[in-house]
Amino acid sequence: MELRNIQRVYLVGIGGIGMSGLARYFNHLGCTVCGYDKTPTTLTSGLQSEGMQIVFEDKVELIPAEFHTEDAATLVIFTPAIPKDSAILNFFKDKGFDLQKRSQVLGIISKGMFCVAVAGTHGKTTTSTMVAHILKASGIDCSAFLGGIASNYNTNVLFGKSDVMVVEADEYDRSFLTLHPDISIITSMDADHLDIYGDHSHLTDSFKQFASQLKPGGKLIHRKGLELETGDTYTIHGLADAYAENIRVENGSFFFDFKNNKTEIKNIELGIAGTHNIENAVAAIQAALYLNIDPEEIHAALTSFRGVKRRFEYIVKTDKRIYIDDYAHHPEELRAAISSVKRLYPDKKLTTIFQPHLFTRTRDFVDGFAEVLDMSDELLLLDIYPARELPIPGVDSNMILSRMKLANKRISGKQESVEIIKNEKPELLLTVGAGDIDTLVEPLKQAMQHV
Repeated sequence: MELRNIQRVYLVGIGGIGMSGLARYFNHLGCTVCGYDKTPTTLTSGLQSEGMQIVFEDKVELIPAEFHTEDAATLVIFTPAIPKDSAILNFFKDKGFDLQKRSQVLGIISKGMFCVAVAGTHGKTTTSTMVAHILKASGIDCSAFLGGIASNYNTNVLFGKSDVMVVEADEYDRSFLTLHPDISIITSMDADHLDIYGDHSHLTDSFKQFASQLKPGGKLIHRKGLELETGDTYTIHGLADAYAENIRVENGSFFFDFKNNKTEIKNIELGIAGTHNIENAVAAIQAALYLNIDPEEIHAALTSFRGVKRRFEYIVKTDKRIYIDDYAHHPEELRAAISSVKRLYPDKKLTTIFQPHLFTRTRDFVDGFAEVLDMSDELLLLDIYPARELPIPGVDSNMILSRMKLANKRISGKQESVEIIKNEKPELLLTVGAGDIDTLVEPLKQAMQHV
């Protein structure tokens, strides 16, 4: 596939965060961009406002006529999350189109560029966005494909004039194995996506293969303690090739010092909250130093970093009420989010609203979810968001609830949760989950503000 020949692009599953980034990229190049997704969202509305045509019914007759004939100027991209019986997907297959996964297209785009790829079962979106922001803020005009909406830029794709590209490398469906980076960061390799991998060892093997795919002379950076034998380690717990120390909270902001064997950067004020984000920052700094960015510019960039939408995002922050929203949907991500909230606000009672994501993930990590959610003072537990999955008998939110020790816990509907927050007026609220819990953010914000 030659990128310069592409004039028309159809994306099956255009509303996903990664797919929408590709849609924006090809739209920016001047291509005709169309697509299908199951449900309208704020992301799809944004794409439509930028001139892209999107349909929300899986019907062949809704595919524009110009996409009915396969040719070298037409590219069809699909997400593995699309069901195999999708009418639109099978139309393109039957017509002989060469269908490309998002990851394959990213591999083609990044070919010939200096590629910084960030992988991990969690932490990758914030870390890749940090790397991109440090580069942009220090004068390296990079391109970037991110797995979330960067708050500094209000988009998930950045267009640059340099040959440096930052990519969030997704382990789902082994997608990241299409990349051959110059710098790779691996933030975590916890068990996840067991519906794809079967068990943790196969997931680990995929990450090891990803780590081995560096270009000659490339650099691997990974969190200390991972099952990887080469590369630079980083941590916030003790010593490593790169580490943070003197971590502290002052006036609601996190500060730390960075050290590696050549460089020390003192008193970095991180523009976003969370101990886990300091660890992400250590990895991003190590990558930036390999790109010869001045330590003072790194210091300034991290202070001006505003994070990623739905990654420890403050929705309400007043003297009386705090509301934070986070994308966490794995027990270790929940632990990081809840621990950071409690460290910031140790004297406030924490009310958590959690929406489990996927039946398989709930089944596989039910004990982990129960243990971590017990760290809350009060829990409202929503029904499982199924995404691409069909229900599994016996797997529901009550599976988690029944294993918890917390006294103040209950199953709640989405609208019911808003009413509870209106009535109970909590001083500290955290919403967590990767499904459609984001549709509650605005109603909950209104409920928290009108108290």
